[in-house]
Amino acid sequence: MTARPRLLFISPRFLFPMDEGGKIRTANILRNLKGGAFEVALASPAPPGVAPFAADIDAVCDRFVCWPARRASTRERILALAATIPVSAATDRSATGQAAISRAVAEWRPDVIVADFPHATVLLPERTEAALAMFTHNVEAEIYERHARQTGGVRSLVWRDQARKMRRFEREALRRCDPVIAVSARDADALKRRYGLARVEPIDTGVDLEFFRLMPPPARERADTVVFTGVMDSPANIDGIAFLMDDIWPLVARARPDARALVVGRNPAASLIATARNRGLPWSFTGSVADIRPHVAEGDVSVIPLRIGSGTRIKAFEAMAMGRPVVATGVGIEGLDIEPGRHFLQADDPASFAGAVVRLLGDAALRQRIAGAARTRLEERFSWATVARQFEAICRRADRRGREGECRLP
Repeated sequence: MTARPRLLFISPRFLFPMDEGGKIRTANILRNLKGGAFEVALASPAPPGVAPFAADIDAVCDRFVCWPARRASTRERILALAATIPVSAATDRSATGQAAISRAVAEWRPDVIVADFPHATVLLPERTEAALAMFTHNVEAEIYERHARQTGGVRSLVWRDQARKMRRFEREALRRCDPVIAVSARDADALKRRYGLARVEPIDTGVDLEFFRLMPPPARERADTVVFTGVMDSPANIDGIAFLMDDIWPLVARARPDARALVVGRNPAASLIATARNRGLPWSFTGSVADIRPHVAEGDVSVIPLRIGSGTRIKAFEAMAMGRPVVATGVGIEGLDIEPGRHFLQADDPASFAGAVVRLLGDAALRQRIAGAARTRLEERFSWATVARQFEAICRRADRRGREGECRLP
């Protein structure tokens, strides 16, 4: 029996629990790659209490390479502002991680290496004989640029400086890899234009349709609950919820005085909680939850009021899979191959966003039509198994080119 080619997947962060979009995407793709065309090794930092995640790790790879995880302190992050590379990459540097990966490459001899996010390149050995691919979940520099536009004063200057560093870092990291795998056709085109890349191949965003199964709407006389899900220590989500609270919610409350909001996600900013309390808003913040599904099921409408970010928002597909109609900004729904007005409602200014929310809260038939069309669309195309096959095919082509000497890069 011919041995399968070997794929080494390098992540700059431990994938479990799967509580962020990037972790969800990577872990689900790896889970569906295992047992396929490649023997898969995952390399990542790991926390001291890794034992409870043994089954999760076994589900996504054939072998696990790890080194001790550590979280950069606030002081270290501030000092990293002076580095020549962006803070997010500088704080992912790890001598023990580099050593662990170098040993794995030398001893296991992978045929394909996949760097998860450009930041992972700070962990790579200087040279490798393997085909080297990049899995980039965002146009990273775009996130920094959008932050700079949404902030002012000193904060804007910091974001602009970080954007400049990220453009240079992202360009160098992506040009080292062939292929670059993007999470949408939109991102693929943007990366080609920005960095002059020859080969950027898009995959779809997926969703676990069995886990996020259809759930009936809440049993109450009037639809009144708007729900948002996302890690609430993310600057993009903090900005989005502030936009919802400050600019959109007064318009919603004027038309629907009984409306309430449920914000689901870890580490909500104390300033947002205090503002909601001081204004007497009927808002709830769950903090970290083991399972978002019961909370999403409490909602009548899912909202994604983001102005900052890149890549694609998995939270949109999760809500749609559960049968919740979605209202999103263009940034909130960016890169997903679904149709506004049919699968979701799109709105970018406060009045339009509030109007879309109010329409859905007041119209059960519209909620059902939008939610039903979205769920059908997901079933037709967007399972993680389908996305993993797209990813695997790209890696197989990279392996073939590598064996032919086309993409064994320094």
